[in-house]
Amino acid sequence: MTQRTTDRIGLAEKFGYAVGDTASNLYFQTFSLFLVYFYTDVFGLSAAAAATMLLVTRGWDTFLDPVMGSIADRTRSRHGRFRPWLLWGSGPFAVAGILMFITPPLGPSAKLAYAYATYSLAMLAYTGVNVPYGALLGVLSPNPADRTALSSYRFLGAQSGGLIVQGTLLILVRILGRGNERLGFSLAMTLYGTAAAGLLLLAFAVTRERISPPRAQKTSVVSDVVDLGRNRPWLVLCATSVLVLLGVSIRGTATVYYFKYFVRREAMASTFMVAGTAATMMGVAATGSLSKLLGGKHRTLMVLLAANLSSFIVFQFAGPSDVGLMYGAHVVGSFLGGPLFPLIWSMYADAADYAEWTTGRRATGLVFSTATFAQKIGWTVGGAVAGWILAGFGFVANAEQSAAALAGIRAMMGWIPAGMYAVGTAVAYLYSLDSEALDSVEAELRERGRSARATTGDE
Repeated sequence: MTQRTTDRIGLAEKFGYAVGDTASNLYFQTFSLFLVYFYTDVFGLSAAAAATMLLVTRGWDTFLDPVMGSIADRTRSRHGRFRPWLLWGSGPFAVAGILMFITPPLGPSAKLAYAYATYSLAMLAYTGVNVPYGALLGVLSPNPADRTALSSYRFLGAQSGGLIVQGTLLILVRILGRGNERLGFSLAMTLYGTAAAGLLLLAFAVTRERISPPRAQKTSVVSDVVDLGRNRPWLVLCATSVLVLLGVSIRGTATVYYFKYFVRREAMASTFMVAGTAATMMGVAATGSLSKLLGGKHRTLMVLLAANLSSFIVFQFAGPSDVGLMYGAHVVGSFLGGPLFPLIWSMYADAADYAEWTTGRRATGLVFSTATFAQKIGWTVGGAVAGWILAGFGFVANAEQSAAALAGIRAMMGWIPAGMYAVGTAVAYLYSLDSEALDSVEAELRERGRSARATTGDE
């Protein structure tokens, strides 16, 4: 039976796990918030070409996630199954991200080819690090309360990475580039890449895997995938993640355009994002309290999804001068949205336990890799849709925008993400693993583990 060490997680390990997502988000937030802008306004690609490139490259990379999860599940090393990938992948991860933002003097076709090649390489490196990192949550502790705490720390780390990007990237580009955005982006990303590699190594050094499958467990990729298809909690979480990430990606992409072309105060984009991230971090810190107050993870997830979408609608009606209204709605919405992904990722760990409970087999890496797969679908399609919306409404980079283009940008901040969250709320209602069911699953798994150790004489 699965080996389940029950010692509790200390503060140092929670912090160490958290900074792994700080590292990932130095890149993820840059890609989410500034990559389309970099490609259109700095590197010189058309919005449509950039959108198609993102869809193609993210699309094939997305299907690598389950492969990486299966590889990690079958990794054998003295450091465990998932931690070693933080060590092995830190260097390639840093270098690949830096290469994306180096802009050699190329013709239009060569530029596009370079973007395809470097972005594909960066996504491959990101998968090699982030899938094992996500799966690590499922084996650090068997305790549901520890998992919620670890997930909250993780997303505080993630939001810290986002805060760094939002608050410093454009400033670093301006200072380091001295008016040359191409140079500024490449130097800023060199700093981010170096920091990311160091943080991944720290996460590797201070964490410990406490749950491992039994040595005799025999599985195949096919049986693992079939098990997932029967795992209702996992299916619901994946669908919810896709919908939420669609909204987040479209809205995040639109933010710089919204302030540059609609509000006409481009510099305000950074402070706007920083204010939202600070509020998100407060929401993340309140995850455990909100979960207790609202009656468990599932109910909290639905309530916050429904409440969060209302803040988006404000942007559909705000005028260019309604800056206070924009900031207020953004701060409230960000606070309400803060607990969403800590809850979802903690619930994925519970879904991995549910899979073991129903099948007798554990495939933590595959569960979390396919969770990452679902999120990347939302991220991929969202980024592509954002570019297509811009192109479809007649957006022209660095020019006076038409009324239609401005309407498209406003919809990307308002109705479109609100609609995604509304459907996500309805899907989340179908989740079946409530607090009582989870307690029963965990108790039985502990009993199975004790019985197995007694039978083999390991106690």
